[in-house]
Amino acid sequence: MRFLHRVNDARIAAARRHCLRAVLALAAALLVGSRAAALEDGKKQPDRESSAFLRFVDEKDGGPTLETAVVSYSRGKGDDKVTVHLVGAVHIGDGAYYRRLDTLFEKYDALLYELVKPKDASIEDLRRAQRKSGGGGLNMIGMLQRWLKDTLELEFQLDAVDYTRDNFVHADLDIETFFALQKERGESLFTLILRSIKHDLERQARGETVAQITLFDLIRIFTSKDQARAWKLVLGRQFNEIEDALAGIEGPNGSVILSERNKVAIRVLGETIGKGKKEIGIFYGAGHMQDLEKRLLESGFEKVRQEWLVAWDMRDGATGKRPAGAGSKSRPESASPRRARF
Repeated sequence: MRFLHRVNDARIAAARRHCLRAVLALAAALLVGSRAAALEDGKKQPDRESSAFLRFVDEKDGGPTLETAVVSYSRGKGDDKVTVHLVGAVHIGDGAYYRRLDTLFEKYDALLYELVKPKDASIEDLRRAQRKSGGGGLNMIGMLQRWLKDTLELEFQLDAVDYTRDNFVHADLDIETFFALQKERGESLFTLILRSIKHDLERQARGETVAQITLFDLIRIFTSKDQARAWKLVLGRQFNEIEDALAGIEGPNGSVILSERNKVAIRVLGETIGKGKKEIGIFYGAGHMQDLEKRLLESGFEKVRQEWLVAWDMRDGATGKRPAGAGSKSRPESASPRRARF
């Protein structure tokens, strides 16, 4: 009987670890939305290798920091030249990070942004709705994002970015279409978590190593004098395997929360180019960017440069409350940070 109890206890512990990893994978999807040779800044690389849009930089390489990329692509020459900038985002970050983005957005003729909302809802309407307690679906996602914001002592993108700028263009599903597509696919928050657990189990069955947050990690967090920083260090390192975790959430046929929304962004991009805009940014979660990049390359664009911005600064003494642009400058690609592929 004791043996059976030990077996059952081991199975329960394993199930808890899988659930925790699945929740963390989903949390990461919520932070980055949803890969890996990076370009050297300012140098053209015409091949079709996918770019990295998110990376964790270890202390030995000048970190610890979590960084997102802005990758630029051009098509055409002279007056016909169009440049598209894929601005990978994390949805909660340092205040300095969002101030740097605001400065960047001023340079674009149009900034296409993601935001699933009712057709006629304003940004303020959405902010009020996401602050309400209870509810499910996207309201639950907004609540989770705000909980992470408070736990990690960061700022929430929806609060920090000025969405009222004249050059901002909504390029996402409306909430009615989003739910209709989810119903059609049989997709929900719960099914995404189950999909991630199944993917994890399949990896382990193939003998692949799956990184886990250990009991010692949790002890380190809860005994730390700076729990927010300790949480960010643990979560930030998880991004190094998050490509695979997000692949588990996406599944072989994609998902509404990622791939279906990308289709809308590309459609709006075509409309924006048709209106004569030449410098266009696409501001989406970093997890969306590999697919968006693939679509750009297939339509004749070429990569021309890449810049890295510090989203989470976990270095000793860093607060994220520095002047705009501080700590958010591009890093040379000669450094060797640990990278998450997106």
